[in-house]
Amino acid sequence: MLGLGTIARKVFGTPNDRKVKSVRPLVAKINALEPEFAALSDDGIKAKTAEFQKRVQEGGESLDAILPEAFANCREGAKRALGLRAFDVQLKGGIFLHQGNISEMKTGEGKTLMATFPAYLNALTGKGVHVVTVNDYLAKRDSEWMGKVFAQLGMTCGVVYPYQPDAEKRAAYRCDITYATNNELGFDYLRDNMKMSIEDMAQRGHYFAIVDEVDSILIDEARTPLIISGPSQDRSDLYQKVDRLIPLLREEDYKIDEKTRSVTYTEDGNEHIEKLLQEAGLLPEGQSLYDPESTSLVHHVTQALKAHKLFHKDQQYIVRDGEVMLIDEFTGRMMRGRRLSEGLHQAIEAKERVSIQPENVTLASVTFQNYFRLYEKLSGMTGTAQTEAEEFMEIYGLGVVEVPTNRPVARIDEHDQVYRTAKEKFQGIVVAIKEAHAKGQPMLVGTTSIEKSELLSSMLKQDGIVHNVLNARHHEQEAKIVAEAGRLGAVTIATNMAGRGTDIQLGGNVEMKVMEAIAADPHLHPDEVRARIEAEHAEEKAKVIAAGGLYVLGTERHESRRIDNQLRGRSGRQGDPGRSSFFLSLEDDLMRIFGSDRLDSVLSKLGMKEGEAIVHPWVNKSLERAQAKVEGRNFDIRKQLLKFDDVMNDQRKAIFGQRLEIMETQEIGDIATDMRVSVVDDLVDFYMPPKTYADQWDAPGLAAAVKDKLNLDLPIEAWAAEEGVDQDVMRERLIEKSDAMMAEKLAAFGPDTMRNIEKQVLLQAIDAKWREHLLKLEHLRSVVGFRGYAQRDPLSEFKTEAFTLFESMLNSLRQDVTQKLSLIRPMTKEEQDAMMQQILAQQRAAQSAAEVAKAAAPTAAPVAAAAATVPVGAAASARPGFDEQDRATWGNPSRNDPCPCGSGERYKHCHGVND
Repeated sequence: MLGLGTIARKVFGTPNDRKVKSVRPLVAKINALEPEFAALSDDGIKAKTAEFQKRVQEGGESLDAILPEAFANCREGAKRALGLRAFDVQLKGGIFLHQGNISEMKTGEGKTLMATFPAYLNALTGKGVHVVTVNDYLAKRDSEWMGKVFAQLGMTCGVVYPYQPDAEKRAAYRCDITYATNNELGFDYLRDNMKMSIEDMAQRGHYFAIVDEVDSILIDEARTPLIISGPSQDRSDLYQKVDRLIPLLREEDYKIDEKTRSVTYTEDGNEHIEKLLQEAGLLPEGQSLYDPESTSLVHHVTQALKAHKLFHKDQQYIVRDGEVMLIDEFTGRMMRGRRLSEGLHQAIEAKERVSIQPENVTLASVTFQNYFRLYEKLSGMTGTAQTEAEEFMEIYGLGVVEVPTNRPVARIDEHDQVYRTAKEKFQGIVVAIKEAHAKGQPMLVGTTSIEKSELLSSMLKQDGIVHNVLNARHHEQEAKIVAEAGRLGAVTIATNMAGRGTDIQLGGNVEMKVMEAIAADPHLHPDEVRARIEAEHAEEKAKVIAAGGLYVLGTERHESRRIDNQLRGRSGRQGDPGRSSFFLSLEDDLMRIFGSDRLDSVLSKLGMKEGEAIVHPWVNKSLERAQAKVEGRNFDIRKQLLKFDDVMNDQRKAIFGQRLEIMETQEIGDIATDMRVSVVDDLVDFYMPPKTYADQWDAPGLAAAVKDKLNLDLPIEAWAAEEGVDQDVMRERLIEKSDAMMAEKLAAFGPDTMRNIEKQVLLQAIDAKWREHLLKLEHLRSVVGFRGYAQRDPLSEFKTEAFTLFESMLNSLRQDVTQKLSLIRPMTKEEQDAMMQQILAQQRAAQSAAEVAKAAAPTAAPVAAAAATVPVGAAASARPGFDEQDRATWGNPSRNDPCPCGSGERYKHCHGVND
């Protein structure tokens, strides 16, 4: 008997069905416009873009109103640029993206092309659109590939990548559509908020982002914040000494919790490590690990224990070229340049006996959740989002819409096969591979670690089965290996990444084969090569289809159902036949840690023989429940991280907003004056508290503080003794005197120079204070969890104390800026003369050094005069024969130097603007 819910769905359809049906009229309109846009010339298509831009930017027409025409124009542009005509399902997916949803589309349905439609439509506003990819290879590939479509439509397309020259990066962000990775976007946001002028900033706002592989970026990577850091003191020696002690520990000295991936010392362990530290001379005699002086040492021994017991080579990291490279647990890729924080990376380097890089201090940080919530509108696309729909809605306000496939899915998803031991499981996998290989069926075998992929590879080698291995060790050949994975009889072992970004096509990838053939013999005619290869491909594809299509075999269930679904989704693209199956054992991590004991007992009662597997829908259900449990726990971890980061994010936005205001404003003096007035108010309130009598005031203390903070030597004690003087009178006199002093400085320096000085002092002070504040928050965050033992909510405690610290930072900032601006003064004639003498002496020394170098090696470049220790621009004006009016006498001023013409502007904004 059918349930009421099932009957209702049959009559009314699911909410997802209703959403898909709701966009049918729009798709019909786009299709009706196709003949009209097909009749346009290439210039006509570009003219349409200009017309749409005018209607949106000047006429105020909404993007929704213009959508059918814009999509029709984009479809025609793609048809001409790439020879691809978008299917109706791609148009539907594009509409959902424009509406701010996640479009869930199966692998091979054309998500890359689909993204061009909403990107083009939203770029008509002139505010810029960001298309976010999971790696730099895909960002470059997609920007070049889809860039042809945008060029056909008369729009600009750019790509952002690591170590890109600043000018090129700024140009890429100023394009209509910009492709970039999530990491590079986040880091550029942080870098921009450390820049000293608006002109140096790369990003121009956050209007609309389309996130590819949205589940990977906004869910999997959201647990780790992006951090820009700078080096601190080198403590390599301490890491190495502590590392040597860890192998001396006994099993009863520590407890490992695999569920939470944490390790702690037992009481016996604390005593044992304390004894070992004292013997090694690291812990002074009579000092305990519980003493406050031991905090740093406790931190080191804890991180060393984690490095040894939780982090394993070829699973969480690999060692390449003497460097510890982290491996992304979700994609299996190396995360070049990414390091673990709080000294954990250094502990792993000590364990692996490689060079230990100095620990870093945080300069700026942001989580992906809070970075992507900066966008006015956000959307995403992936093959697997439905399992995390609740999190997408709760954290990002994103709905998930399942877009139907262009052709029905013909893949057969088999029930899991469960073995008792890992050994039996791998033997069963080899048998399955042999059977499929014998009939020519291509296989994609997914593993969860490099170690397991290499174990399976060695077993296949023993049986003489030719195969490819795709993991972090070989990730340079990724595109080629994936392109070959659909060929007749191919066997590909992939670590957690199953060909992301490159479709596995049955019979192999035609484009890749054509490129290889032409590269091997450039004299061949491309059209002839293509015709021959397409004929061969059609024949091979027919054989692969006859063999059953691509067979995806998972060697283990992942903690997340999405990763399993991603692997499955590689088979059965565009209606192709296919098959998928998972082989498991009771020794697998997921089964061991999260699988129910009931499953184990049931399997035991069945009396399974060695090498025998159990296949039953009930086992699948049990595993799905275990995976759902893990996903729920991970969601809670991410939510908790976000709650703490939200506290910091409000402060981050306030600081970054203040920096931007300072860089943009020409009235910088007003900000500095407000700060100075606040400092005066604080000083008067502190030394002459309100509602107190004159004999309770600390006039000498106020005089000393005014001298220190305002650089003013005033008869405050005499003023305080005057009759009728109260706090307000004292405040007015101090403000009047400090205003007069700053007015003198303004007259001496000139308005432009004074404005530049104030701007630089303000920005440098903000950056320094923010760095200190971040460090304090990190320390607070690491200890606030213990408040839970005292029945106090750690989050509430963190909010309260973080706010107090922020207020304290702002007070300190105002005092610092006021003090620095009060102390600056123009140089006297004697000081200027002394400096000129010093510069000339340096130039003469450099000149003689250059002559010596020239005599020794006539081809050597002349040695530049070292003027790094003198004020910027001073060296140019001190050069003999220097003339402000004659550029030929200026030498080579740096772009950030004051312009030698004397305008007071930086060289790059004045005479160097075109250099």
